[in-house]
Amino acid sequence: MKTYSRFLGVLFGALMILLSVAITVETLLRKLFSVSLGGVDELGGYAIAIAAPLAFTVALVENAHIRINQLTTLFPKPVQAVLDAVSVASMAVLAGYFFYFTVDTVIDTFEYQSIAPTPWATPLIYPQTVWLIASATFPIAALILAAQALRLLALGDLRSLMRRFGPVSPEEELKAELDDLKRREALIHEGAR
Repeated sequence: MKTYSRFLGVLFGALMILLSVAITVETLLRKLFSVSLGGVDELGGYAIAIAAPLAFTVALVENAHIRINQLTTLFPKPVQAVLDAVSVASMAVLAGYFFYFTVDTVIDTFEYQSIAPTPWATPLIYPQTVWLIASATFPIAALILAAQALRLLALGDLRSLMRRFGPVSPEEELKAELDDLKRREALIHEGAR
């Protein structure tokens, strides 16, 4: 799953960099030469729609999504483990709902031969098909993780369940940040040589 997450993260980053470059070029052309490429806002909407499920997937796999764990820490460890499994399973349900909505939208677009109400008049089936493919990454990851969490729960391996799917403690988060800082500093010093 880490390779899957890393690949999707790189894809997300590349999309956002391309979007940033397109917006910068558009802005400079407008300010300096009173010329517009036209459609950068349309491309930006498509890029965000495609990038969002990739970001959801990376956050889920990396356990980086926001969780409010003030109350869960008050419960005994077995209850915390069950809540961790329930949270992963509920993310799978949410991902499935998002994917259902995406499929339904793409089917409607195909049936009505919808086009974008923009100067480009893009047939929406093309960007929405890419959106559909990107959207599949989230439920795939969510279902795999939910199966893993429920399997650990069924086996009674609560320690592994909590380690893999539980919220990160502030101490663990600080340690990870400091380790990452050391790694980046080492890369900077190595590059300066």
